[in-house]
Amino acid sequence: MKFSLIICTYMRPEPLLNLLHSVQNQILHPDEILIIDGSVNGETQKALNNKEFQNLKYFLVSDMHRGLTKQRNFGISKVAEDSEIVCFLDDDTVLESDYFAEIIKTFQTNNDVSGVGGVAINEYKWKLQEQNILYNKNKFYLFEGYYYKEGLRNVMRNYLGLASNLGPGKMPDYSHGRTCGFPMTGKTYEVDLLIGMSMSFRKSVFDKINFSRFFEGYGLYEDADFSLRALEFGKNVINTKAHLSHFHAESGRPNKYKYGIMVVRNGWYVWRIKNPTPGFNDRFKWNAIIILLTVIRLSNVITEAKKKEAFTEAMGRIVGWWSLLFNKPKFTK
Repeated sequence: MKFSLIICTYMRPEPLLNLLHSVQNQILHPDEILIIDGSVNGETQKALNNKEFQNLKYFLVSDMHRGLTKQRNFGISKVAEDSEIVCFLDDDTVLESDYFAEIIKTFQTNNDVSGVGGVAINEYKWKLQEQNILYNKNKFYLFEGYYYKEGLRNVMRNYLGLASNLGPGKMPDYSHGRTCGFPMTGKTYEVDLLIGMSMSFRKSVFDKINFSRFFEGYGLYEDADFSLRALEFGKNVINTKAHLSHFHAESGRPNKYKYGIMVVRNGWYVWRIKNPTPGFNDRFKWNAIIILLTVIRLSNVITEAKKKEAFTEAMGRIVGWWSLLFNKPKFTK
């Protein structure tokens, strides 16, 4: 199958080069690599000019196309007509050598699958369950012989009866699904949501939909929105054999206050994409979880070293939540 790789980047020349070197070492190499660069200086272009990468096409975009959502859509418009699969990777990821081989194999062997994602092995926290150990299910999530130690936010949700009633990657009717991913069992699991750091779709999906203009700018949760709408055309799955590392480079991210606002407002938008007419119980749980997570973030002012970041993000969450009373997001294609 012919496949294209789109990498949207912004002011991250060194992480981008690390990713491209790992792409170069793939067992199965993309038929084209489209670099969509929104940088406001020439450092990324200069770094690429000093290297040679197979099948690479570079595009420096203007203000008109800058921002993750716009850059993704710009990249889609440049994909070769005969490409069958379009892959997206964050510019701060690094691939294991068989990553694309596993992704493409999943499409080849599952005609009903329209989207495939991988597993970030450097963020992997699953461990094998031990015999004769009784695990507290409020503090540990158990799945197929593995366990995952829950963070404070999920421990509190478990005790308060607000935890997701579905498996990882699935969005319940009140949103706020499990974000623990899957253990590396070698299996493929059906999900609702793929993560933007590692997601691939059949090109035919993009003949019907693009990334929503609502998320233009930083684009928090634009991957969740697209994943949910892509379910109309087939299943989304995670292949636990498709491995990469995600390093979360700090450059190019918004300040914590704006991030806090987006967590709530963009989260509300994605929730209503999945469940446009929630009942009372779904509304109660969504709002209760927003309040709980804001309180926990406020507590981080005491418990964490980056006190200012914790406080400003919490303030952003509060402002974002109250803004929903007077100015709910408008749905945009």
